[in-house]
Amino acid sequence: MLRIITDFDGPIIDVSERYYRVYQFCLEEIQCPNQQVQQLAKAEFWQLKRSRVSEKKIGMISGLDEVQAQEFSQLRLQTVHTESYFQYDCLASGAVEALLKAQQAGIDLVVMTMRRIRELDYAFNKHDLGRFFPENRCYCLSDDHVKTRDIDDKPLLMARAIEELPPPTDIWMVGDTEADIISATKHNIKVIAVECGIRDRSQLELYQPNLIAQDLSSAVDLVLQTTPQ
Repeated sequence: MLRIITDFDGPIIDVSERYYRVYQFCLEEIQCPNQQVQQLAKAEFWQLKRSRVSEKKIGMISGLDEVQAQEFSQLRLQTVHTESYFQYDCLASGAVEALLKAQQAGIDLVVMTMRRIRELDYAFNKHDLGRFFPENRCYCLSDDHVKTRDIDDKPLLMARAIEELPPPTDIWMVGDTEADIISATKHNIKVIAVECGIRDRSQLELYQPNLIAQDLSSAVDLVLQTTPQ
C-alpha cells in the first residue's frame, strides 16, 4: 500500500487571501487617526510572508512604529484563525484533480494539519473534501488544543498516525512548511516540499526535503513516478 500524508493549508487550501484580509484589518485597527501608513499590495505582502519576514517587521514596513508593530503582531495572532476569516480560503489550483488522481491510483490518502477539528470540518464541508479523507485518515488538533509551535506539535501528530495506521509499503509526506519537513524526517519518511504555500523555495531548501515540487499535482506525479508499480 502506497501512502501520501499531505498537509492541508498550502497543498490543498490557498490561505493567502485570508492572511491578507487579516493584515488589512490589523493595519487599520492599529494605525492612529490621520497616521500615514503604506498598505502593501497582496503580492508584496505574500512574498514577505513566504520569505518568513516577521509580523512585526511587516507592520513596520507598512508604516507603523515599533510599539504599534508589536501590537499589530499580537492582534494578527488573535485574529488570523477566527471563524469569520475562514470564508476567504479557497482551493489551491489543481488540488482536487491531484487528490482524484491519487485516489484513482489506489494511494492511501492521509491529511495532517495544524487546523483544529472545527476549522478542518468547515473546509471539508465547504469544498466537499471528506470524499478523499475518511475520519480515520484525518489528523488535526482538538478544538481545545493550546498551540505551541508547529514544529513541536506536528511531529506528535505524525507519531500518532504511524502508531495507528496500518504499515504501508511506501510512504511520502507532502507539505509547504518546515514543520512538515521536520515531522517527516524525524520519522524517516520521504518528504516533498511544495512551493504553492506559505514558504518560498529558499526557505524550504534550508530544511533539505527529498524533493521540491510546484504543487500537490506535481508531488503526486513524482510519487507515482518514483514508486515501483
